Amino acid sequence: MSDDKREDRWTEGPELTPEEARRAQSEQPASSAESAEALRERRRLAQQEMLDRWIDGVLVEQRRSRRWKLFFRFLFAALILASLVATFYSLFGDPVREPERQHLGVVTVRGVIDSESPASAERIIEGLNRAWEAANAAAVVLHIDSPGGSPVQSQRVYNEILRLREEGDKPIIAVIEDVGASGAYYMAAAADEIVAAPASLVGSIGVIFASFGFEEAIERLGIERRIYVSGENKGFLDPFSPIAPEEREFWQTVMDTTHSQFIEAVRQGRGDRLADDERLFTGLIWSGEQALELGLIDGISSLDALSRDLFGEVRLHDYTPRLDPFERLSRQFGRVAAEWVGVPSSRSPVRYQLP
Repeated sequence: MSDDKREDRWTEGPELTPEEARRAQSEQPASSAESAEALRERRRLAQQEMLDRWIDGVLVEQRRSRRWKLFFRFLFAALILASLVATFYSLFGDPVREPERQHLGVVTVRGVIDSESPASAERIIEGLNRAWEAANAAAVVLHIDSPGGSPVQSQRVYNEILRLREEGDKPIIAVIEDVGASGAYYMAAAADEIVAAPASLVGSIGVIFASFGFEEAIERLGIERRIYVSGENKGFLDPFSPIAPEEREFWQTVMDTTHSQFIEAVRQGRGDRLADDERLFTGLIWSGEQALELGLIDGISSLDALSRDLFGEVRLHDYTPRLDPFERLSRQFGRVAAEWVGVPSSRSPVRYQLP
């Protein structure tokens, strides 16, 4: 065999000497080791890249969460600040500053009349006195859009209007917008004059008490009613207990007495302007045109038209006290909380109010 490499037809490539074969075998494991190390390195880099992406996602989510938290904190702080500004403005501002020219001093009665509502006697009476004392208010206008409500609150405003009328000659005019019914009309009856739109709803001179009877329902459901009273008639208005005939008769006398007070107040306020119609005090409600024929109102007009008739233009100033937002929120929260825990409302169940 010569030193030259020979071609072997049984193999691919030249024939190797024993020394070259040993060298090739020794080099092959090193090459395999390098390949395995490279594979591990690639895997490590891929894992590192995946971890970096996950960390970046977590950081982005945390930054987004912090931004939303800051946004809501700023929003909450802005709401608190706005509420504080509104409260301080209502307490220390000058909401009663009147215009220099003559105008109509308006006091708004909107919504259900109740001690816990914006249409409370306290708020309406304060507005009436502000408008009455304003030197440039040519007349006090009770601007009404209400279905009625509490008898006590209505009576308080009625009596205050009569007191003001006795003190001076500034006219007090009731202007009915959409609805002036029940307790709202009770108030209006004390005014010097009542006007309404042709389609206004006026009247409903009556008293209402609404309830339910659940005594048979709880028996069917297997519920035992437990009520403890001191005084045999203390729980006669309980909706889960049957009402006896004598209790029904007594409660009707309470309703009739309250109705008589309403009728007497309307007769005193309206006098001989009322028509001789037995339906007036049956609780019916009338349109503005019908109310004019029955003497329940004195004319067909509106707030703007009334101002134009007096001044040739609209001159109005609202003397209704501003509402304290915190007080409204606390009252509403207290009412809702009381309903949730089952604490009964303190307001009277008897109402001068549309059903």
